[in-house]
Formats: sequence, C-alpha cells, structure tokens
Amino acid sequence: VDTELFRPVPKEAARAALGMPPDHHLVLFVGRIEPLKGIDTLIEAMAMAFKHREDLRGKVELAIIGGDVSDDPSKMTAEMIRLQTLRHELGVEDLVTFLGKQDQATLPLYYSAAEALVVPSHYESFGMVAVEAMASGTPVIASDVGGLSYIVDDGVTGFLVPDQQPEVLADRLEFLLQVDPLRRAFSRRAVEAAQRYSWSHIADEM
Repeated sequence: VDTELFRPVPKEAARAALGMPPDHHLVLFVGRIEPLKGIDTLIEAMAMAFKHREDLRGKVELAIIGGDVSDDPSKMTAEMIRLQTLRHELGVEDLVTFLGKQDQATLPLYYSAAEALVVPSHYESFGMVAVEAMASGTPVIASDVGGLSYIVDDGVTGFLVPDQQPEVLADRLEFLLQVDPLRRAFSRRAVEAAQRYSWSHIADEM
C-alpha cells in the first residue's frame, strides 16, 4: 500500500474537503458492486442498527463507493438494481448513498472522513481496501474470511464478524460509532499495523 497517498488526514479537514457536515458519521464501503462483496448484508445491518434511531437520523450515512451510478435502470448492472431495490424495500434511502467510482486523489479523503470502513465480503484473497483504510487511520469491520482474517486484528484495529450475519455486523457498527475512545484507539493502532504493508517494508522483506 502506498502510505504516502493513504495516510491520516484530520477528520474535520477531510469532511470539509468533501462538503460534509463536521458532525456527520460516515460508514464506508469501497469495492466492486458484485454479490461476492456482501453489500446486501451491510445494507441490512444499517437498517437494523439505525433505521429507528431518530437521534441519528441525518447524522449517519453509509456511502458505497464503486460501480457506475445511473438514474436509468437499463444502464445499471443486475447487482446494482438488486441493491437499490433492497435499500428501497428496507426504507433506508436516507441512510445509504451510492457514490459510484471515485478517483485515487479523492479516495484518501473518504477513508479519513469515515468512522469505519466495512468489508462484508463472502471471501477476499487479500483485502487491499482494508489496508488502505487502516493506513488512513480508519478502523475496519470485516468478515472473518480469507485474507481479511489476517489483516484486521479483532478488538485491536477493528472487528471481525461472521459472514452473512447482518445482526452481528449491526451490533459492531452501532457500538463502534457510540464509543469514541475505542474508535480513536483502533485508529492509532490501525495506522501502525498498516505500516507492515508499506512499499519500503515489503521491499525490505523481499
């Protein structure tokens, strides 16, 4: 991971650069829009955790980065249609936003602005976005599968959760957003842990 590009940016500055309110709680997903990524589990978890929390309405948002966003269903992939339909059926249009693809210059701002990156994949051989987020000082909540099981240190840099269990993911999400000291501790440790994946460290290892 390029730790010069992906590095902590003060949260207030990152949110201001993205035009977000300073008290906004951003949950982030970054990746391809396909069934293997488990985005449906994440949308269901957001509905469970925050749909009935009136105190958090307008203050919590899941931003999904990836894929092509279009108002024309004929231009959407089948998975994008399925996810947008699920969002509507669960009544969480105000909690879930599809942002489409973002360039490499903007992505570090989203990582730094977020309270957490969620990687709900059914499988990941490695999980590069998890390392990018950690290098940016963002805690990661990820499925306990594949390479994610080794990247995320459960209870140290984030949480590992069982695959396809939205109720567990909802609990971890809500807990992390409510406990500021824990989130700050995860953030510090995440930056340290990500350094072992830096270009210079990997070159030395090779």
